[in-house]
This record gives sequence, C-alpha cells and structure tokens, in this order.
Amino acid sequence: MVNNVNKENSTVCVNPATGETIGHSVLNSVEQLKEAVVKARKAQEAWAKTGIKKRVKALQGILNYLVENTDLLAETISQDNGKTRVDALATEIVPAAMSIRYYMKNAKRFLKPRNTGCGNIMLANKRSKIVRVPFGIIGIISPWNYPFGIPFSEVIMALLAGNAVILKTASDTQMVGRQLEACIQAGDLPEGLFRFINLPGQEAGKAFLENGIDKVFFTGSVKAGKWIMAKAAETLTPVVLELGGNDAMLVCPDADLYRAASGAVWGGFSNAGQSCAGVERVYVHASIYDEFMALLKQKVENLRVGNGMNLNSDMGVMTTSSQLETVKAHVADALEKGAVIFAQSPAPSDGNLKNYHPAIVLTNVNHSMRVMTEETFGPVLGVQKVESMEEAIQLANDSILGLTGSVWSKNHKKAIALGKQIRAGAITINDHLMSHGLAETPWGGFKESGIGRTHGRIGFDEMTHPQVIVNDTLPFAKQDLWWHPYNETLYQGLKGLIGFLYHRKLGVRLSGLGKLLRIVPRLFRKE
Repeated sequence: MVNNVNKENSTVCVNPATGETIGHSVLNSVEQLKEAVVKARKAQEAWAKTGIKKRVKALQGILNYLVENTDLLAETISQDNGKTRVDALATEIVPAAMSIRYYMKNAKRFLKPRNTGCGNIMLANKRSKIVRVPFGIIGIISPWNYPFGIPFSEVIMALLAGNAVILKTASDTQMVGRQLEACIQAGDLPEGLFRFINLPGQEAGKAFLENGIDKVFFTGSVKAGKWIMAKAAETLTPVVLELGGNDAMLVCPDADLYRAASGAVWGGFSNAGQSCAGVERVYVHASIYDEFMALLKQKVENLRVGNGMNLNSDMGVMTTSSQLETVKAHVADALEKGAVIFAQSPAPSDGNLKNYHPAIVLTNVNHSMRVMTEETFGPVLGVQKVESMEEAIQLANDSILGLTGSVWSKNHKKAIALGKQIRAGAITINDHLMSHGLAETPWGGFKESGIGRTHGRIGFDEMTHPQVIVNDTLPFAKQDLWWHPYNETLYQGLKGLIGFLYHRKLGVRLSGLGKLLRIVPRLFRKE
C-alpha cells in the first residue's frame, strides 16, 4: 500500500523480502521538531495535573485500537521488517497488549508517594516521603528490529507518568512507525502531547538533545549510543540506552536437551536472529554435547525460511542489506579461522527472496572469532563444547556486552546460582529472549549493553524524577538543635548525642545523654 503523500519529501518504505515499495512516510524538519516541543511543553503542563484515573481512561482507546487492528499491525510489521507474521504477533503485538494493560493497572501504585520511614529516633520529627515528578518531554528513538513492540511500552509508560512524548522510529521501518502513530492517536490525548517525527537517525538525535527534550530513551548500536551519551553530556540531559547484546546460552549436563535445542533455535533464529537478546553463543557441557547437537541439527534443517507474510514460514529475511553484509562478514571470518558449518536451514522455495540468509550453526568456534565476541545480529549460532560449567561462565563473561543470558538445567537452584554469575542484565532459566515481553520485568544490560532500564516498576520510575518532601512534624519547635547561635554547650550536647547513640561503654552513653538533654530546651525557645 502506497500512502498518498508527497513522495519527493518522504522516506520510501520497501518490503525487504520482495523489494516492493509499500509506502512513503513524510520527512519532518528540525523546525517542525522545535514546534512540536513547544506544543508538547504546553500540553504536558496540563497533563501532569490530570489525575491518574483520567490518564488511564484516556489511554483505553489505544488498547482498543491494538485489539481491533491486530491483523493489520502484524501484516505491516511483516511487510516492513521482514519477520514472519507469527513473530510479529507473538513478540510485538501480544506483549504490547499485555504491557498497556499492566501499566494502566499499576500506574497509580507506581506513582503513589512513598514514606521513607524513620532513620533515627533523634530525628523522628523529620518525616520524609518520595513523590514522583514527570520529566516533562520524553524523547524516544527506537530501532527497526522490533519497530512496534520496543517503542510502544516506552510511550505508554511515559504518558501514564505524566509526560509528553516525541517519538522517532527507524527510517527502515516507517510504515510500522506510522501504524504506531495511529495507535497512540486513538487515545483521548490532549493535542500536542504525543508527536511522531520522521528524521534521519543522527540528525534526530542531535535535534532531540539541542531543543529542550528532557530525557531521551535510545535503542540501537553501541556506537550510536555512545554518540548520544556524549551529546547529552553537553546539556546533562538524562538518557536510557539499550545497545544490544552478544548473549550466551549455557547448557548443563542435566538439561532437558529437547527443550534446550528447541529454545536455541527459537532464541537464535526468531526475527532472523535480529534480536538484541537473541542467543548468539551456546556453551554445551561435553557430556551431553553430541546428543544436544544431533537435536539442534535436526531442528535447524527443518526450519522453513520464506516470505514472512506466509504463515507457514518459520523465519523471515534480514531487514536491511547492510546488516546482511555484517552477518556474512562474521561467518566468513569464523570459517577462515577454522569454524565449520554444522547445520543449515534449507534454501527457501521462493527463489526470488531478497535479503535472505540461512539459519546457520557453527562449530569449532573460539573467541578469536567475531561471531563469539561481537554482536552478529543475524541467524547464526556459534556452539562451543566446554568441560565444566565454570568454563562456560568464564566464556560467557568474555564479552564487552551483557544484555541477557540463559542457563538450561533441571536443577533450578543450581541454574539460578550459575545465572547469577553471568554479567548480564537479565538471566532466564530454561528459556531465552522472551523476558522483554514481560511487562513487569525490568529490561536493560550491563557493560556496553547500555545504562538504565525500561519495563516494570524500575522502568516506570525512569519516566519520573524522585522528589523528596521533608516535613517537620514537631509542634511548637522554634529551631533545630544545630541552628545558630553556636557555643560550647551546643558542641558538647551534639557530641553527647553521638556517645549516647553509638558508644560501646554504658557510662559514656549515659554521660552523653546528660549533655544532650542540656541542649534539648533550645528547640522550644527563641534565642
């Protein structure tokens, strides 16, 4: 479907599997972004004063649109991104529906002021509570690999928390971005509170950070994330960055090997391997290596790669030709250094399929190869035999990235203990990749996989400033103990406070209490 837009000033949207033009998305200017920021600022001031119940009600139309347009959304994602319609539904639309319902249900609890309690009995009259204050305007820059699911939950959290939102989706998946725009606009939102902007990547990041956006959420490459962070430092604009992964899967001797092999195939080849948290490296204990590999080979060789619009396709195509070349380069590097193609999916029946790369399992791999040390971001699994799970942990942590990891074992206690040793933001037991779909679960990584979190209570908190209110509740008090005027009696009294509370000797504690009591009356008199 080709949009009725000015094609000379628009992004051309192409189906990566067929090369067919499926639409156009109007390009915006930096001046239009500036105008959007002005309108968003005004709308947000009123929105922040709107009660949470009204905010939740205003978003109901978004959920309704999502439910009523499921097929349209799945088709658009498949045509624009290249993934299968089942992938689009299972990993983007279903999680989106679950997330909006979860945040609508829990936003009031997340935003409720929280008392800090009393830290010391001597200051019991100072009662503190933490309130959540929206940042103002949240800028979201989202990627092409999950073009609907990733930005959707961030937009919802930001709006419910009382912010305005300006969203920029990837240039490569603008048709999905426009469907997301229609979905959010189905809510009963004040004019200007949400705005979709189509600007090229680096230009958008620069414009966001130079024109008054209060916090930026960015999902993309490590290189781009570092650029965003450096640019944000000029204005001390806070950022949340999710920058990818090189995720490890650890298969223990007591693992359910059928489930583990099935999980490796789904976690590694879903979305043609273009998942930040997808399986890229598999470390298998030597005692079960051969049996595991036989199962893995069988499953990979039965994968059906084809046009994502075909509901019988198990894997679609790569989204961009540049990413396809990166994957090919990683495979070539591994083969040159001694790796072997152990298993490969059959060629697609559609010989005209574009951006196609088979699902590949490599063995004889090691950490001199790019597939084991860098983010390949494609349908390639490197499998390495290990003599112990301690060796597997060392190899799993031999990476500059640390987004997620998984441990596969029937002994859950042992698996969790192993998982805690992986330096990554999310660890799954007997599963992989799916944690991003859990609305209640924080999402983010260690090391160069990024900073900050989205999703869950922790992610929701990223949408607001914590502000502490300290209230003095002591009636009739004229001043605090430590206020002016100073004298020796005050010094000895404050020193006595320390002795009374913390000294090991009873005598010193009692002496300290006496000195403290001498200065207590000054609380209630004018000096």
